Amino acid sequence: MSLSGAYDPGNIFAKILSGAAPCARVFEDAHALAFLDLFPQSRGHTLVIPKGVEARNLLDMPTTQLGPYMERVQIVARGLVRALTPDGLIVTQFNGAPAGQTVFHLHFHLSPRWEGLALAGHGQAGMADGEALQVLASQISSAIAAP
Repeated sequence: MSLSGAYDPGNIFAKILSGAAPCARVFEDAHALAFLDLFPQSRGHTLVIPKGVEARNLLDMPTTQLGPYMERVQIVARGLVRALTPDGLIVTQFNGAPAGQTVFHLHFHLSPRWEGLALAGHGQAGMADGEALQVLASQISSAIAAP
């Protein structure tokens, strides 16, 4: 898919937002939803998606909603670091299929990194255990809620 086109309301993230598909939720408010990636590149790989918009990518995001959304990306990133104490954190966002985007609803990837541990390739990691994701999501969610 190219950088432009019609938003598909049947994409998996739209289904997660509507409650039609489950997720291991770590954060949610009026502006964003954050949940663990089912195919994590690293332990704690989290996706942060905007709510209330049909933005396929960063270029489609209404400017008036970008600031509050990016504040949530930072809130989740800080909580993720508090919860897991990684050595580093990759913040990634893809625009269009040639750039690596596979779900056409704007989202940021937060991938914790530990020195000496390999990072799985984007879209190449195996599926995570659902129960383990829920336990990890609870740990991260608690850290996000902490002052």
